[in-house]
Amino acid sequence: MTTTTANVLRSAYQESVAAYWNNNRQDSVNLLLGDVDGIYHHHYGVGDYDPSVLDGPAGTRDDRVIAELHRLETAQADVLLDHLGDVRPTDRLLDAGSGRGGGSVMANMRFGCEVDGVSISEYQVEFANEQARKRGVSDQVRFHFRNMLDTGFDGASRKAIWNNESTMYVDLFELFAEHSRQLRFGGRYVTITGCYNDVTGGRSKAVSRIDEHYTCNIHPRSAYFKAMAANRLVPMHVIDLTSATIPYWELRAKSPVATGIEESFLTAYREGSFHYLLIAADRV
Repeated sequence: MTTTTANVLRSAYQESVAAYWNNNRQDSVNLLLGDVDGIYHHHYGVGDYDPSVLDGPAGTRDDRVIAELHRLETAQADVLLDHLGDVRPTDRLLDAGSGRGGGSVMANMRFGCEVDGVSISEYQVEFANEQARKRGVSDQVRFHFRNMLDTGFDGASRKAIWNNESTMYVDLFELFAEHSRQLRFGGRYVTITGCYNDVTGGRSKAVSRIDEHYTCNIHPRSAYFKAMAANRLVPMHVIDLTSATIPYWELRAKSPVATGIEESFLTAYREGSFHYLLIAADRV
């Protein structure tokens, strides 16, 4: 498949999203946390943080907080991988919206199988491939400048596919149609995502601020299940991770990588207008 900017970026909106991530090369959140062990994520964290990282010598406080935030985001990736099912070394996986590639590397470390990642950010693809080369796994973990809505990969070629906080950049019906095409019968799809609570109404002010900050379009919770049902994806596990992610945001608000968006996340989660969900679905 020949990939050029013209045939990967399908709209002015996607061009703006790609530009955001291509130009956001020195973002301290992802880079400083990834520097802890060379696993670079593009998502948030789950689990209680160790309050002792805020105590002790002031000179090393920032390093302790950064390491703890990274532990929480790696724990989140582990939760997602836990739900991919029985993956064998001969299987092939797809990381849709792979960011800097940390989740793909962790999947290969755990399962020993081939993993492809796709991103519409050429910078992210270049960065992630370089990390795979440094780890000596570039023969098994590969990143591609492709659109998750039209990857060009063969149909029924994947045992499992996941989106980790990347569904809010695309239409869910288009996305799940493409995932359904690529998954073999009985394959597993997993997403961890933020979604707004449409039982209580539309987007809250806090959710709208998150949308604006990240140039994204957060979907209502119900849209995930409607789009899955339309594309032969049957939810097997639905886990509300909202309470589990709040400590991450509380710690990040006190960290040297705070950006100011932390209060919007905390407000949205605490008021119930925003949920952090894991959905694992089987292809039927």
